[in-house]
Amino acid sequence: MRRRLIARWQGIVLALVGIVATVWLALTDQLGLYINPASSWFAILMAIIGAVFVVAAFAWPPLDDEHASESDVSTPTPTPTPTPTPHARARVRGTRPEPAHEHAPSAPPGRIRTAQTAFIIVGATVALLVLPPATLTSAVASQRSINSEASAIDRDGAALVGGDTSSFTVKDWAVLLRQNPDVDTYTGTPVDVSGFVLASTEDSENVFYITRFVVTHCAIDAQPVGVPVYLPGWEEEYDADQWVEASGALTANPAGSATDPLVLVPDELDRIEEPSDPYVF
Repeated sequence: MRRRLIARWQGIVLALVGIVATVWLALTDQLGLYINPASSWFAILMAIIGAVFVVAAFAWPPLDDEHASESDVSTPTPTPTPTPTPHARARVRGTRPEPAHEHAPSAPPGRIRTAQTAFIIVGATVALLVLPPATLTSAVASQRSINSEASAIDRDGAALVGGDTSSFTVKDWAVLLRQNPDVDTYTGTPVDVSGFVLASTEDSENVFYITRFVVTHCAIDAQPVGVPVYLPGWEEEYDADQWVEASGALTANPAGSATDPLVLVPDELDRIEEPSDPYVF
């Protein structure tokens, strides 16, 4: 019965921690760091439904525990027959008693389960309620192909070609540049974007990406997109994950890269604070 009780309350407490975290993130406008804002209403609705079940769990005790208690009262416990000790058996046989084997004491299973439960609950509480919410970084982006052709960013890509670029976001520019536009047509086109610094895997000494994550549903499916910036020796002044805002113009990549035939050569490149809405959707 104790094992069922521990498992029951572990689930209730973990559910309560998740509900409180979801509501708190929603009230502080930080839920968008983990899910697409278009799905926020669904997460909040699920949190409310979960809260109803948690209240119900507090109000009504489980039936299994009541049945277990009744069976414990109605059914007497048989008295175990004592097992003869080695000394007693030796006296009966008239032989020398066998030496008793000592075993190292072990922790009761109940205490181990209780400790595991406490560790899980404390870990979840610290992760969801104590540590401040954090955005995805270049460490995550480096594990996922930037401007990947398998990404959903290719949707509506053709519609951007020949469009008004004055209001383009990082995502728009990444989609457009993935269409392999004519270099001569877009050379000299002004670009103004902001994002965090991510080193190029092909030419890290001269090129980095001004990057953002595109979130379709939640942070798990986030896809990094970025605009390649040509700035030899950039690592001497800027660090990975540093948020920057760049303005300049597109030009043919001096390195002749087939991956990034067009790059942004910045006229201005300023450090900025991470915005409250770091993702694009």
